[in-house]
Amino acid sequence: MSEFDLIRRHFTRAMPNALLGVGDDCALLQVSDGKVLAVSTDMLVSGTHFFADADPYLLGHKTLAVNLSDMAAMGAVPRWATLALSLPYGQSISYSLPHPEGEGTNDSLREIKIDDAWLEQFSAGFFALARQYNVDLVGGDTTRGPLNLCVTIMGEVNAQQALRRDGAKAGDEIWVFGKLGDAALALAHLQGKAQLSDADFAACASALHQPQPRVALGLALHGIAHSAIDISDGLLADLGHILDASGMGAQLEFADMPVSAALKGKGALVQHCALAGGDDYELCFTAAAHHHDELLCLARELNLPLTRIGKVVAGTGCVVHDAHGATIQLESGGYEHF
Repeated sequence: MSEFDLIRRHFTRAMPNALLGVGDDCALLQVSDGKVLAVSTDMLVSGTHFFADADPYLLGHKTLAVNLSDMAAMGAVPRWATLALSLPYGQSISYSLPHPEGEGTNDSLREIKIDDAWLEQFSAGFFALARQYNVDLVGGDTTRGPLNLCVTIMGEVNAQQALRRDGAKAGDEIWVFGKLGDAALALAHLQGKAQLSDADFAACASALHQPQPRVALGLALHGIAHSAIDISDGLLADLGHILDASGMGAQLEFADMPVSAALKGKGALVQHCALAGGDDYELCFTAAAHHHDELLCLARELNLPLTRIGKVVAGTGCVVHDAHGATIQLESGGYEHF
C-alpha cells in the first residue's frame, strides 16, 4: 500500500470546518471573527507513552484526547487537527516490559503487527473522539519508521478569555477535576510494581488508556479561573508550571486529594501516584476564593467532581502537608522527559 492509499483509506473524512483539508500541500482554515488561534502539539512514542501492543482503537482515542486536553486547559473550542504517523507498517514489533525492580526486562515477550487491520481500528478510535468534539482532521504526514504518533491541534478562543498559566494570584484556591493517580496505578500494575484486583484494574485502566478531555469544564471556567493547566506529567510538576509562570507558591493538603478507592491503602504508592504519577489528563486551575460556591454549583450543573486541594501563596515552590501537618517529601515531582 502506498502512503497516499493509506491516507485515503484510513484518514480522509469530510471536513466541514475547513476551507481545504487533506489532499493538498496545506490546509486552509478560517478563524471565526473576534477569535484567536490556539495551537498545541503532543507526541506519543511507543515504549515511552504507551506499550506497543496497546489496543489500537483506544490508542487512537488517546492520541487525540491528550491534545484535546490542552484545548480544555486553554479554555479553547477545538476545531482542527493534523496527524503525523511514523509506522513500521507490515512489520511485527517484539518487546519485553521493564523489570519491576528496574534491572533488565521480565520474561513476558509481547508482539504486535502494524497492518491494515491495526490502522482501521486506530483511525476508528481517533475519529470517534473527533466527531464527539467536532474536530476535522485536515492534514498530516506518514512515514515508515518506529511507531510514533504526533498530533497538532488547533482551536479558537477569545484572547481575553484564554486560560493561561501566568495568572495565579495569592489567595487563589487550587482545584482539580476528577480523580488523581488512577492512570499511574494502572501502569504500576502492568509493570508489576502493584497488584490490583481485576475490578480495580479495569477501573484504573480506563483512565490510562481512554482519558476524557475536559473541554466543557475549560469553557465553563471563562471569567472564573485565573490560571489553568492539564495534568499530564503529575500534579506537582504541572502545578509547578503555573506557579513558576505566575511567580507564586502553593500549599496543598494531601488529605483533600481526590483519589479512588483502588488507590487508598496503597501506602507510599498513593502519594506517588496522586502527586507525581502523571497521565491523569485532568484540569488543575486556580480561582479567587469568592468563586468557591459558584464553582460548587457549576460542578453540580455539569456533573463534574471538582475538589479544592489547597491555595496559592506568596513566595515560591509547593508545600504538601499530610493529615498531621507534616511536609510530604517525594523523590520526584513528576515525569521527566529528559
